[in-house]
Amino acid sequence: MNIIENQLLLTFGLLIIAVIIKLVSRKSVNRFLNHFDFDAKRKRIAHRIINLFLFIFITVTLISIWNIDKKDLIVFLTSVVTVLGIAFFAQWSILSNITSSLILFFNHPLKIGQNIRVLDKEYDVEGKLIDISFFFMYIRNEEGYLITIPTSVALQKTMVTKEEVKKK
Repeated sequence: MNIIENQLLLTFGLLIIAVIIKLVSRKSVNRFLNHFDFDAKRKRIAHRIINLFLFIFITVTLISIWNIDKKDLIVFLTSVVTVLGIAFFAQWSILSNITSSLILFFNHPLKIGQNIRVLDKEYDVEGKLIDISFFFMYIRNEEGYLITIPTSVALQKTMVTKEEVKKK
């Protein structure tokens, strides 16, 4: 068998395996999140994270299958890391926002759709939690305005649900 044909066959096999992994992981994540009563938006975030890791796995495996020259790959990767480093430095809190959104997703009792209050020294934010993305928390206040709070800032503030506020 020709080397190219072998590489094409391995690539096709990898894609089939990736589809199977995606289907199995989607079903498992849905079952897990349904068990703990998470809503659809959190499921979407979990699926995005799985897709990211699956993409990285496929990319690394394809590089191995197609025997990409290590020197060229190192030049490419260092260029990408340099550009990303400059971008992360320019956007001072991108990494902290991504990390904060993951912490809020997995370890915080907030649920999308809850009425919450973010306590701040200068100005409290109160409203319905609409979404938690990788970078922002979206809250719609009583006047209908959409308020965005960076997830890193939200993680540092005290948050209470509307039900907890009523009990006090």
